Parts: sequence; structure tokens; C-alpha cells
Amino acid sequence: MDLSRIRQPVAEDSKAVDALILRRLQSDVVLINQIGHYIVNSGGKRLRPLSVLLAARACGYSGARHIDLAAVVEFIHTATLLHDDVVDGSELRRNRETANTVWGNDASVLVGDFLYSRAFEMMVEVGILRVMEILAHATNRIAEGEVLQLLNERDPDTDEQRYMEVITRKTATLFEAGIQLGAVLAAAPPEIEAATRDYGLSLGIAFQLVDDALDYSLDNAELGKNVGDDLDEGKPTLPIIRAMQVGTPEQRALLRDAIEHGGRDRIESVTAAIASTDAIAYTIQLAQSYAARAKQALSVLPASAATEALAGLADFAVARTY
Repeated sequence: MDLSRIRQPVAEDSKAVDALILRRLQSDVVLINQIGHYIVNSGGKRLRPLSVLLAARACGYSGARHIDLAAVVEFIHTATLLHDDVVDGSELRRNRETANTVWGNDASVLVGDFLYSRAFEMMVEVGILRVMEILAHATNRIAEGEVLQLLNERDPDTDEQRYMEVITRKTATLFEAGIQLGAVLAAAPPEIEAATRDYGLSLGIAFQLVDDALDYSLDNAELGKNVGDDLDEGKPTLPIIRAMQVGTPEQRALLRDAIEHGGRDRIESVTAAIASTDAIAYTIQLAQSYAARAKQALSVLPASAATEALAGLADFAVARTY
């Protein structure tokens, strides 16, 4: 199932989310409008708000508050992107210069703060305490994941367990929270809400695993960023962790040094070392296992076009090439 078919059950809802995002980006501070529109309109897949919409409909929700919460989740995600690019010193995202490259680090951080605060304004307007609890906890977990990732940088002894803890908090948490919100809005029974959490967490982990595999397997024209960015930033992601586990002593020495000192100038040697092991396949297989776990969690939801689309979203997360 391609992304256009996955979107079909909530096509009108998605249009409403896009319109709401544009309205709530408005500020009388011109720079906020410029940067906010630049990153929101930069061609992202909008999978997080899409998953909120699908989960709400799959759980039987018939109101309109899922539109607001889908936009909230996208604002939180966009704020993290602005902050991430500053921390990482990234210059390219989605085949465009990053906001920090265009406007500078200070402006990017402050506009990220604006998006966070606008998201919290909007969730307060929804007026459901449980929603605020879930999203407040999620944003806290995301921040913890960012700090854990920072602690792992330039550390070639980072193992798979430490890596998985980072991506669970940093990426999967927002998927988990957003999809759980759909069940909360629908006042779904506890077993349905638990299933949506399991689905979202597994989907988010699968998504990030594939992202990290793609970082060593595509050119930047398709991926939308520079190949090897993670390595240049000293991030030991699973492909390189696995290659160090099973590679030759010479390969391990190369990869350790690349993590410690940056490997942009040796990216061909590094990618060759990774390719000669099972590191990419290992990462993709793990992603597929989490996608299967996500689909299994859907078994307790009522059969519907939205539930089928959620299953398709899990397949898309691991089959995508961008």
C-alpha cells in the first residue's frame, strides 16, 4: 500500500490539518512566520499527524478534535527538527538548506520554542486533561532521548541497547503518544488504548531503524540529506554498531576512528565496511520485526478502512526508500 492509498480514509481530515497548521503558524513577528512556513512546507511526509487521524477513526471517533491534536503533534515534531538541526550542525534536510543554515542557530532555536509553546496552547484548548498528560510526558521523554543521544556521540562503545533506548525515546515516543490520543478521544476501552500505544511505539522504532539504514545506503538526492551525516556527527547508529560487532579487526578500527573523529572524508570506506557485513540487512530485519509487532497490535481494533491503513503505514515505514 503506497502513501496515497494510506491517506485515503482521512483525506479530508488531512486537508483540514494542513489548513489548521497554516493558521496557527501565524504570528505578528515576521521571522516566526518565515521560518515556520519554511520548515512546515519543506516536503515532509506528515506521518505523525496522519497516524493520529487514522487512529482516531480506527477507534470510532467521529468528532473533530483529532484535527487539532494532529496539528499539535506536527508542531512538536517540527520544533524537534529545528532544535536537532542546530545541535547536529546539519546543513541539509529534505533536499533544502536547514533553517539554521538560512537564518542562523539563534533564530531556529527560538522559533522551535515558539512551535512548542503554540502546541501547548492548542492542547489546552482541546481541554482534556488526559491529552495534556500524555503530550507533556511525551515531550519530556523526547528531550531525554536527545540528551542520551548526546551522551552517545563520539563513543564507539555505544551498544545496541543504548542505541535502542535513544530511538525509543527520541522518535518512537511521539508516534506512541499521537496514536494513543486517537484512542483517548474515542474513549476507547483500556485494551484498545494499550494496543494503540503498542502499535505507535513499534511503528516509531521501525521507522527510525529504516532511517538509520538509509543513511548508509542512498545518495542525498533521494534521501534528502547528506549521506553519512550521522557518522560525521559522531552518532553510532545500528548499522555501524552491527558492522563493528561482526566486521574484521581492520574494519572495527576504521569504524571506531570514524565515530571518534568524524568520517565524512572516509565515507566510501565506511560504507564499504558496512556493506561487506550484514549490518544493513540486520537493521532492516529488525525494523521488519517491529513493523510486524505493530500490525499484530491492531488485531484488537475493529476492522475498518482506517485500521487497514494503519497496517499499510507499518508496511510503508519499512519498505520506503526515502
